[in-house]
Amino acid sequence: MKSTNASIIAGIVLIALGVLLLLDRLGVTDSGAFVAPLIFAAVGVLFASLFVRRRENWWAAIPGSVFLGLAAVIVATQLTDGAWGAALLFVFMGGGFAAVYLRERSNWWALIPSGVMLTLAVIVALPQAMQGTPTAAVLFVGLAATFGVLSLVPVHAADRPGGHERMTWPLVPAGILAAMGVIFILQSAAVLIPLDFAFPAVMILAGIALMVYAYLAHRDGRQKAHRPGPTVG
Repeated sequence: MKSTNASIIAGIVLIALGVLLLLDRLGVTDSGAFVAPLIFAAVGVLFASLFVRRRENWWAAIPGSVFLGLAAVIVATQLTDGAWGAALLFVFMGGGFAAVYLRERSNWWALIPSGVMLTLAVIVALPQAMQGTPTAAVLFVGLAATFGVLSLVPVHAADRPGGHERMTWPLVPAGILAAMGVIFILQSAAVLIPLDFAFPAVMILAGIALMVYAYLAHRDGRQKAHRPGPTVG
């Protein structure tokens, strides 16, 4: 970041803090409630500007989203007495990891923490009456959806004609997590499945998922082996 841009942002922050402290001394408002979120937001904006300016600064989206999320949590807690406050932090962090992937598509790994953070945001936002088994169902379904989306993301492959391929290994954890999510959904819907039958069912589904993965890997290996190589003139 250019020093002039950093100086402008720092100057705006100092002016805002000075105005808040002056209003506090005059008894107009309580500045203590605004200082912390303003500082967090300013730091978040600094990292966000780093992220926007240069493509190789994709990493700046992560700390930027954390600081902006902290500012949002403090403001939301003050305005809503704590409701939805904690969920905002996970939403901002999930968005930060998603921005890492969108900026640099080779960072496909960022989709995993992004999905986890967004899933945790939903869990935190659930009403108290839905705590327990419904929470576990949301957790497993959200994680399964994360790995399911990951299996659809094209990644670079030098040996492919188009240069890209889709990963098959995320289907294994996606299938296992989805099976666990379905079990908890059925339990939360009062369709009781005894644990003596639930865990063997998960093991069977996991075994099927592993067999499907082995078949897909074997098929891809045979396709690569039979693919004609480049001709030598």
